[in-house]
Amino acid sequence: MADFFADFQPARTALLIVDLQNDFLHPDGAYARGGAGAPEIAALPARVKPVADALRAAGGFVISTQFTLVPGRGGEPMIADHLRQIRPFLRKGDFMPGGWGHALVDELQPADFTVEKVAYSAFYQTRLDFVLARAGIDRLIACGIVTNGGVASTVRDAHVRGLPTLLLSDGCAAMKPDLHDATVTVLSSVGPVMDCAGAETRIRAAI
Repeated sequence: MADFFADFQPARTALLIVDLQNDFLHPDGAYARGGAGAPEIAALPARVKPVADALRAAGGFVISTQFTLVPGRGGEPMIADHLRQIRPFLRKGDFMPGGWGHALVDELQPADFTVEKVAYSAFYQTRLDFVLARAGIDRLIACGIVTNGGVASTVRDAHVRGLPTLLLSDGCAAMKPDLHDATVTVLSSVGPVMDCAGAETRIRAAI
């Protein structure tokens, strides 16, 4: 597989952060309240931050894609049936646009662009294609949660759009390590895979 950094142009590259939001990660967020966290997920912001800092310094972009529960009548969130079954603790105000829980975690702020998403893929019924085209971004570095859900769907959708996408192998996580490992193995056939330290080193070499 071609070297992702062989013709690296930082100004045309974005770190695409999938769902690293307060309601998923923060001790006061919705998932912590429901006992649905995982230590592998909690560790991600500190691991991803050096990559984000390096890409910003090189002139690249940071895009935060954020899972959203759209408020319906009376402010009650529109929750898909399958999600309601597995996450019954979700309630009014969780993952609400503009709310604290919806926001990218502080450690990774600021994002150059924020894209609301309502399904696994950051491309599905969102403005991400528009943002990439208008900003001149045609190469992605993907990270976030969960590896076998939002990350995998987003990486595959980037692939079918012809967007070279590097997956940060330790910059994403799942609720179970075996699911993470299996998904990274499968996605290695779609595009290049590298750990965060390796990606940071290659980015800084371009500064």
